[in-house]
Amino acid sequence: MHDTVYFEIEKKPAVAIASTEFGDAAKTQARALGMPDARYLLVPHPIQDATGDQIREKADAIVDDVIAALSNKG
Repeated sequence: MHDTVYFEIEKKPAVAIASTEFGDAAKTQARALGMPDARYLLVPHPIQDATGDQIREKADAIVDDVIAALSNKG
């Protein structure tokens, strides 16, 4: 969330991507960093032991959401 907030402050659209395990943490950090509307998307947990193919599946599943989040402010 730190990077997302930094880029947004710099007027560069950004969206954080994390696993579902960290959804509450993303929301809390966005608020703590003074940008409660900072955008983030969640993919199914876990990630750390996923194969390359599984990571690609997770990415493919949200690519349209990433594009939408970066295309629409707020």
